[in-house]
Amino acid sequence: MANDLRGSKELFQVLAPDEAWARFRQHLHPHVRVENIPTAEALDRVLAEDLVAPHALPAFRRSTVDGYAVAAQDTFGASPGLPALLTVVGEVPMGAPPPRDIGAGEAMLIHTGGMLPDSADAVVMVEHTQPVGEDTIEVFQAVAPGENVIQVGEDIQAGDPVLPRGHRLRPQDIGGLMALGITEVAVARRPRVAIISTGDEVVPPDAPLQLGQVRDVNTYTLSATTQRAGGEPWPLGIVPDDPEALRAALQRAKAEADIIVLSAGSSVSTRDLSAAEIQALGKPGILVHGVATRPGKPTILAVCDGTPVIGLPGNPVSALINFWRFGIPTIRLWLGARAPWPCTTTARLTRNVPSTAGREDVVPVRLEYRDDALWAIPVFGKSNLIYTLIRSDGVFTIPMDSTGVPEGTPVTVYLHF
Repeated sequence: MANDLRGSKELFQVLAPDEAWARFRQHLHPHVRVENIPTAEALDRVLAEDLVAPHALPAFRRSTVDGYAVAAQDTFGASPGLPALLTVVGEVPMGAPPPRDIGAGEAMLIHTGGMLPDSADAVVMVEHTQPVGEDTIEVFQAVAPGENVIQVGEDIQAGDPVLPRGHRLRPQDIGGLMALGITEVAVARRPRVAIISTGDEVVPPDAPLQLGQVRDVNTYTLSATTQRAGGEPWPLGIVPDDPEALRAALQRAKAEADIIVLSAGSSVSTRDLSAAEIQALGKPGILVHGVATRPGKPTILAVCDGTPVIGLPGNPVSALINFWRFGIPTIRLWLGARAPWPCTTTARLTRNVPSTAGREDVVPVRLEYRDDALWAIPVFGKSNLIYTLIRSDGVFTIPMDSTGVPEGTPVTVYLHF
């Protein structure tokens, strides 16, 4: 071996999930790189700078209905039995200023989104009027000042904060930026995440299976999760159980990637090579080897000369759950992203779920409405059965100090990322 570990078992000291993350986080020093891109192409990207409004929105007073722009005081007291009579002096063209102002006792036809004349302070809905000649209308309902009008800056004022640095851009954000004429934004470059699958038994998905072989699942689930989290997945293929091959793959990843994710080879058998090769990759090396979770206990968290390395179990469910726990937050650090609120819901358990004190159990569940209540139906399966996650809508956790959760208990379900 390239280093003297005196056996990987000496590194295998199980930590609680929060303690494991805290120890890992202390050694993470993210490098947020910035690029400018068109706003139209910035969906799901993370802002690298605070944005402020260059002008008020809307920039002029606008009607919210089809009707007549009026001075509200000219309608006071109007009713079906005693309507107000107003003279119509023109029409506001869409996309242009009014042709003239209005005077006392005058009104101007206006459409939704149209700009109010200077002296108008309200809009009467067309349903509350009736023409009584070529240029006269009856108004059957009074309006108050500001009624049916969006004021200048009612959406946002010039100089107001728009979106903060670290914000992930959503569809509505893209529209709001375009409304302000912000057609280019500075965003964090996507961190490059090297993804390595290991094992002599692992073959590509398009390969015919021989007895004893399994198709590569982890490369694809981890790549897809990386992409959804905002990273740039860089699959490096399948590496056999050979120290030199694994060393070469890790060194290449360290030279060209921001984050390294390795699946399989993280347990304590003599065949598993990951711990030794990760430890040899750089300082300080392995910080955590073993997390008190089921599934996912033999997880490695390391930092090698500034590069985060996450060693995951080979079982697909274990790998994916602990990548959700440790990989996604790491990617978000390299994006400078603000911590998102987890997408959760509350549901009642349909059955007792036992556990063992001293570890945190992660239990997949399927959600179902029964009698107007949301229920969580546990989906049990071993950690190498990917379809336990496919058949579930989310997961809930059983705390380390608990021996189980009784039927009917409300639990917080973390919906699948």
